[in-house]
Amino acid sequence: MRYTATLFCTALGAALCLMHYIGHDSEPIYLIFYALSVPAWFYPFFSYTNVNAALLYVLTIASWALIGYVVDRFTVRRRTRSH
Repeated sequence: MRYTATLFCTALGAALCLMHYIGHDSEPIYLIFYALSVPAWFYPFFSYTNVNAALLYVLTIASWALIGYVVDRFTVRRRTRSH
C-alpha cells in the first residue's frame, strides 16, 4: 500500500503549523489555522486560557496524518473490491 494521502496530509498539517508559528501576529493566519486544525476545534473545551502551542501543533500534524491514513485505507479497500 502506498501512503500518498498520508504523506500529503501530514505535510499539510506541518505546513499549517509552520505557517501559524511564523505568522503568529497576523489575523488571517489565525483564521486559516483554526479553521483547518481539527484539535483546535476542541481544544478550548478543555483548556481555554493557557493553550500549549507545541501540543496543539503535534496534535494537528497527527490528526492530519490520521485523516490521510484513513483516506489511503479506503482507497485500497475500494481498489481491491473493484478487481
